[in-house]
Amino acid sequence: MAFEFRKRTKFLMKTAAVILLLLVILAAATIAAGYYWFEGKLDQESAAGREELFVVPPGASIQEVARLLEEAGVIESALLFRIHMKFRQGDASVKAGEYRFIPPVTIRRTAERLIEGRVFYHRITVPEGLDWRETAAALSGHDFGGEEEYLALVSVPDLVSTLDPKAENLEGYLFPETYSVTRGTTPREIVRLMVSRFKESWTGEFEKRAGELDMSMREIITLASLIEKETARPEERPLVSAVFHNRLRLGMKLGCDPTVIYAVKRVKPWDGIIHRSDLDLDSPYNTYLYPGLPSGPIASPGLESIRAALYPAESEFLYFVSRNDGSHIFSTTYADHSRAVNRYQR
Repeated sequence: MAFEFRKRTKFLMKTAAVILLLLVILAAATIAAGYYWFEGKLDQESAAGREELFVVPPGASIQEVARLLEEAGVIESALLFRIHMKFRQGDASVKAGEYRFIPPVTIRRTAERLIEGRVFYHRITVPEGLDWRETAAALSGHDFGGEEEYLALVSVPDLVSTLDPKAENLEGYLFPETYSVTRGTTPREIVRLMVSRFKESWTGEFEKRAGELDMSMREIITLASLIEKETARPEERPLVSAVFHNRLRLGMKLGCDPTVIYAVKRVKPWDGIIHRSDLDLDSPYNTYLYPGLPSGPIASPGLESIRAALYPAESEFLYFVSRNDGSHIFSTTYADHSRAVNRYQR
């Protein structure tokens, strides 16, 4: 009897061991299957859709971010996102800001982007040749502040007062370029960025060359703004610069139409036509009335116009007139210039 009992007990123990082993194997298989299912879900792309600009609010919890992502259609499961963040990312947190997602995207890549803070940058393009009022209007068109706020910022010279003590505003120093800024960037920060970019563009080489021409930085930028307004053709900028340099050397009036337009705009709305009376407008910006450069820049010149002001072409040209196609005829004598005017302007 005792032998039979021991034999049966031994059999039951072996059976229990086998069952336990099978259960362990089954549990392991289930866990493995669950793991691979979960991993597959992390790399499963969401449904294709339109581009989404998604904002992570400052201080938002993982639960809140997951919910917002699902509601926006960026990911398909807030639950899987939360599980991934808890068990695969540990103590990692997402960074506040604006992100751009172009579905389809995966949960894993979405989490990586938010953890690394790869926020979306908006591009703000400010073209060459705008005056400070036009620049304010251009900036306000990008949903980063209103025109009145920009006008208030660019109408004071504080940011360039040490660079140009004569500056009355930021005219000429709002460097035209394409800027990349994140959502939440303030108008003040954008204006500071533009002035900083100008300061970076005014290199030691430029400072040295201005000294060789016996001109101040303000005079070079003023001249560059005239060149910028007179022609958009890169090959013509050094030639226009040569005309102005030659006239300055000879004491001739510059006779630059854009300076007259700028002078008119300072006192009244401009109707798009330069009238005879405008040429007689008493203004330090009227280069038909007063010799030399106007009292300051009339627009923000680009880098190539600044370079042209510093390095004019070697030429004896004293005149130029528009062909009405964006190009100009350059002349050395008044007789040649008159013939060009009669041909293209009358």
